Amino acid sequence: MHRLSLVFISLALVSGLSGTAYASELAYVPNNPSFGGNPLNGPVLLNQAQAQNHFVAKSDSSSSSQSALTQFNTMLQSAILSRVSSAVTSSIVGTNGQLIPGVVETTDFRIAITNLSSGMLQIVTTDKTTGQTTQFQVNQP
Repeated sequence: MHRLSLVFISLALVSGLSGTAYASELAYVPNNPSFGGNPLNGPVLLNQAQAQNHFVAKSDSSSSSQSALTQFNTMLQSAILSRVSSAVTSSIVGTNGQLIPGVVETTDFRIAITNLSSGMLQIVTTDKTTGQTTQFQVNQP
């Protein structure tokens, strides 16, 4: 019986090898949707990349160590500075939307707007307590 099974396997192999083999050109199909692949592959590729990512971002210790009161005071200060900035802006911008040359002073800051030439304005902001200044120029049509 053992000999019969070997003959049968030999015949099967010979008949399988003698058949006609067909071949076609290889076609490249990208996987990544960024390079023309199927858009449905995007979430799968992203999940694989995230699973392989071992980078751990350092947490921002300044925000996590602040108390709720400190965070509230910071937000309140930003809101008040925004209102002061809006009030100052309304006093230095004319009805036509253009800046008006001159000087505006608040308790802590001095803002000087100077007309340089041909529509070019220079804005210099000075901190009265430290004397530190910042400046920039804008073109006004």
